[in-house]
Amino acid sequence: MLQEKLVWDRLGEEGIRALVTAFYGRMRRDDLVGRMYPPDDWEGAEERLAEFLFFRLGADQRYLEKRGHPRLRARHLPFRIGVAERDRWVDLMDGALSETVEDLEVREMLKHFFREVADFLRNTPG
Repeated sequence: MLQEKLVWDRLGEEGIRALVTAFYGRMRRDDLVGRMYPPDDWEGAEERLAEFLFFRLGADQRYLEKRGHPRLRARHLPFRIGVAERDRWVDLMDGALSETVEDLEVREMLKHFFREVADFLRNTPG
């Protein structure tokens, strides 16, 4: 189970930004899920994920002020997300977690959280 306060206290904004930057570094080179992103909006995508995590983990309101309720499923419906896409996204995030999060307890909590979110966003069987 994700303990938001623990994760926020140990990582803070700087740690979350490092994680998101490492993740998007991998996404930009990926030929399966990376191509879902508009090539002219990598910085925007990175900022949106960082601010979503600030909101989810630290109760920071920037995401809500700019974008409103996260509505993650609705925002991802235009993209085909099946098992392969989910698994690749999780693999890329796992790599970013391993690179940037030294605290094993926090890393495991976030791995579990990201797996749940990635599975929730699947909209294509198989």
